[in-house]
Amino acid sequence: MYDWLLFLHLIAAFLLAVTVVVYSAVALGAAAPGRTLFVADRCWDVGGLGTLLLGIWLALYLDEYDFFDGWIIGAIVLWFVATGLGQSLQRRTPAGESAQVAAMHWLRTLVVLGLLVLMIWKPGA
Repeated sequence: MYDWLLFLHLIAAFLLAVTVVVYSAVALGAAAPGRTLFVADRCWDVGGLGTLLLGIWLALYLDEYDFFDGWIIGAIVLWFVATGLGQSLQRRTPAGESAQVAAMHWLRTLVVLGLLVLMIWKPGA
């Protein structure tokens, strides 16, 4: 069971990476049709929900981790911050606010990298 949970959690995390890569291209000036951004946003929706639910399931499933470990709480907080920034990006992108879109994207990218650091090194675990 653990192997499947971890596998699906990682697949969901790769979907988040898809969104970050697509929006990085947009922030660097690439033209992205609406369909491309739609797919990137849906990857974030599915990947975000998957990482959150499967991550919590993993934390509850494994005896060596507790749901209230600092790195798990930190990861959940960063997940909510990244999701909030993504929702703001979705609202601002069609309006053509390119400078704000780029700034918010790079901020979300830093938050996602922080989330990745917590997931890999699990400080305090």
